[in-house]
Amino acid sequence: MFASQIDTKKYKNICLIDTNSKIGQKIKVSGGAKCNITNEFISKNSYLGDTDFAQNILEQFTKDDLIAFLGKNRVFVNLKENLVKGAYFCKSSQEVIDMFSLLTTKVKKFLDTKVLDISYKNGFKIETNKGLIEAKKVVIASGGLSFATLGASSIAFDTAQKFGHTINTLTPALVGFTVQKEQFWFKDLSGLSLDVNIFVENKKIEGSLLFAHKGFSGPAVLTSSLYWKKGKIKIDFLPKDKLENFYKSNKKISTVLPLPKRFLEEFLNSINLEDKAISTLNEEEKTRLNLLKAYEFAPAGNFGYTKAEVTKGGIFTDEINQISFESLKQKDLYFIGECLDLTGELGGFNFQMVFAQAFLCAKSLNSI
Repeated sequence: MFASQIDTKKYKNICLIDTNSKIGQKIKVSGGAKCNITNEFISKNSYLGDTDFAQNILEQFTKDDLIAFLGKNRVFVNLKENLVKGAYFCKSSQEVIDMFSLLTTKVKKFLDTKVLDISYKNGFKIETNKGLIEAKKVVIASGGLSFATLGASSIAFDTAQKFGHTINTLTPALVGFTVQKEQFWFKDLSGLSLDVNIFVENKKIEGSLLFAHKGFSGPAVLTSSLYWKKGKIKIDFLPKDKLENFYKSNKKISTVLPLPKRFLEEFLNSINLEDKAISTLNEEEKTRLNLLKAYEFAPAGNFGYTKAEVTKGGIFTDEINQISFESLKQKDLYFIGECLDLTGELGGFNFQMVFAQAFLCAKSLNSI
C-alpha cells in the first residue's frame, strides 16, 4: 500500500495506491479474520532487529495509545490468550478495514493498481500498470514477500535498493518448519497439538505446537521461526512436569505420562524404547526417555513465503530517520512497516509496530 502527497496545509492532495481491489486485504486474513492487533506485553525484546530502534517507536505510540485510537473509532478489542499470552483481538478484521475506509473517505484511491517502478526527477514518478502518478512525497508501506496471493511483491526492496539502501537478507518468518528424515514421525501426528517450550538462539518460546503434514507449526513454532538460523532447536514436550515424578509408577509410559497416547507411541517408537512400566526403566532407557524434555534437532527448512505471515530482514533501520521514517538516502521518501528490518513475534506485535510507525510518520508529515 502506498500513500503519496500528504495532506498538510502545503500539500492538499493525498492518494493511496493498492495492488488489491479492496484496501486492507492482509488485515482481513490476520488472526483468523479476528485481527490480533496488539499485545499486553509489548516490549523491544519481542522484536528481531535493532531493539533500540524498536524501543524508541514503542515509547512514542504505546499499546494503550493504539487501543484508545481504536476505541475512538468504534473498534473495541478483547484480551484472548488461548493461543498467545497477552494477545488482543478485535471482533473481526472487517471492523478495522471499515475503520480505515471511513478514515480515508476523502483520499483518492488507486485500487487494483500495481506499482512497477518509482523514480525521482524534480519529484517522484510512480509508474503503474494504469499509468503514471506524480508525487512530491511518497510513503512506502507495501509489506514484504509473504502472501503473494494478496499482492505481496518486492517493490519496497527494489525501490530502496534503487535509492541506495542496504537490504538485510529476506527470509520467511512466523512460519512452520519442515522436517528431516529422522523427524518424519511428526507427519504421522498431523492435526495433534501440544503445549511445549521451544529453545532457539538463547530464546525460550512457550505455547502450542501443531503437528502438520509437512512438519510442524502452531503459535510457539511460528515465533521460533523468527529467531531460527538453520541450526538446531530444542523442544520440551513436557514443560510442566518432571519425569522423576513418574518413575515409581508401575503403569506403562504411554499411560502414566500426561501426554496424548498417540504422541507417546510415535515418540517412543522414534527413540526405540518399549512402552512398558515406567518403573522398570534402567538408566540408559531413562536417558532416552529424557529426550521428551530436551528433544534437539535441526529442522529441514520452513513452509516458505506462501505460508509465512511475515518477511524478516529488510531495509536497514540505521538508514531510516527514527522520528519521521524518511529515507536518509533520498529526501521525501519514507518506508514503514514490514519492509524494514524489524520483525515482531506472533501475537499482535507486528500490528502494534506498524500502527506506531504510521502514527509517527504521519505526525512528522503533518508538521511540515
